[in-house]
Amino acid sequence: MTLRLLFAGTPDVAVPSLRAFAADPRFEVVGVLTRPDAPTGRGRKLAPSPVKAAAVELGIPVFTDKPRSQEFLDALAGVQADIAAVIAYGNILPKAVLDAVPLGWYNLHFSNLPKWRGAAPVQRAIWAGDATTGADVFKVGEGLDDGPVIASMSVALTGRETSGELLDRLALEGAPMYVDALARVGDGTARFVPQAHEQAEYAHKISVEDAHVAVHDAVESIDRQIRACTPNPGAWMNLHASGDASESITLHVLRAQPADMQRPNVPSALEPGRLLTGKKNVWMGTGSTPLELLEVKAQGKKAMRAADWARGARLADDAYLG
Repeated sequence: MTLRLLFAGTPDVAVPSLRAFAADPRFEVVGVLTRPDAPTGRGRKLAPSPVKAAAVELGIPVFTDKPRSQEFLDALAGVQADIAAVIAYGNILPKAVLDAVPLGWYNLHFSNLPKWRGAAPVQRAIWAGDATTGADVFKVGEGLDDGPVIASMSVALTGRETSGELLDRLALEGAPMYVDALARVGDGTARFVPQAHEQAEYAHKISVEDAHVAVHDAVESIDRQIRACTPNPGAWMNLHASGDASESITLHVLRAQPADMQRPNVPSALEPGRLLTGKKNVWMGTGSTPLELLEVKAQGKKAMRAADWARGARLADDAYLG
């Protein structure tokens, strides 16, 4: 029996799963629900979401109506879906929509539940310094990521991933698991495992202000913060290039690492936020040992190697970040 599947998703991270369902003979993807076209780039021209672009390429009907609208309920009834997959869609699904699909809605979530329920599970896992994370498939209900789990995978973290790199990895590795899990729901062999709700931890969305690097923190904490906030919303600091507290521009840190204290010429200590440059290196003081900046983007400038940026930045001897 081929399952008629409705797919809901919006960003790049959802595309591998859409393609996996479309390629699997156990499913017929009868429609794709995504966010409306949005302005993007410097020209602010309307552009489709990555999921819409993939759906159009695959010849799948696309719906952008809000889930609480009558238009959406009519469209949902029209596609006659047996089951639904939702991943990084971006809208809350009301009970009437959840109940309209006979076998239910299932989410691919990028953590091992109940840890890191919520909007930013990958970012929070990196920021917390977790040794492992993973992806789970669970049945969607009216609560926040609290439904029974039907499939799970775990991965070890290296301690050097950015959130973007880890999301891409989990999206690719989780897609086959997602497809197989929903196929088991269809044939009645899926096992529904309730979550241990008392162990839940929440992954609240990371704001731009959250991404402001706290230079007095230990270098390991700052390193995790930068990787967690890369590429979005982007870790940043105020650069006081002249040493004057009243003059600053925004400096985004795209890549950094704790300084290797065994290497020659690495400063043994710097005041938190203080910058020191060498021919091929840029270091910043923290609450512990220095942080080496590897790639940065100054306000109004393009991204570049930190050492190249520093050579043209006219940094005073007392320049600092804060």
